[in-house]
Amino acid sequence: MVESILSSRYQAVNETAVEIGGHATMRTMAVELAPEPSQFRVTLFVGPQPVEGRPFTSSCIFNVKKRSWKGGIQVAVVITQNQIDTFSTDVDFSRWLALALIDLADEDRLSHQDRAHELFIQAVCWCKLDLALQSGITQENQCLADDTWIAEVRDTVIKRTNFITSYIASELDLVPRDVSAP
Repeated sequence: MVESILSSRYQAVNETAVEIGGHATMRTMAVELAPEPSQFRVTLFVGPQPVEGRPFTSSCIFNVKKRSWKGGIQVAVVITQNQIDTFSTDVDFSRWLALALIDLADEDRLSHQDRAHELFIQAVCWCKLDLALQSGITQENQCLADDTWIAEVRDTVIKRTNFITSYIASELDLVPRDVSAP
C-alpha cells in the first residue's frame, strides 16, 4: 500500500494505491476543493509583487471569470508581511518546508525555499480570494485590501493547510511524502 498527497490547482487529494490480484487500484478522497469550477475560472495573473509605496506589503493579481459574465475581471489581493508571518506560524510552514526539502542539495534547497515562500503568499492570497468569491463578487476590477477579512483569512488558511502545502509541493515538483509525522 502506497499513500501520498497529490494536487492540482483545483484540489488536493489523498490517494492510496492498493494492490489487488496483481494490479493496483486507486481510491481517491478529496481533502480540499476550490470554489465550484463551473461557476468561476480563476488564474493567477501576477504575484506576489511589492505594493508601491507600502513597504512589507505584497499583492497577487488574479483573473476571475464567472460563467454568466461576458468578460472577466482582475482582483488584486493585498497582504502584509506581518499577516504572512502569522499565517506561516499558524500552520507551522517552516517545519513543513524544512521536512519537504530535506533531501535536496544545499543550493537547490535555498532556491526552493525562496520559491516556496512566494508560493505560500500566492496560496494565502488564493484563500482570501476564495472568501470573496463565496461571499459574492461584482463584475468589476477590484482590490481586496490587506485589512479585509483578517480573522476569516486566518481561519481559512488554517483549515486549508493541506491545500496550501499540496499546492507548493506540486509547483516545486517535490516528491509526495508524509511530512506530517512528528
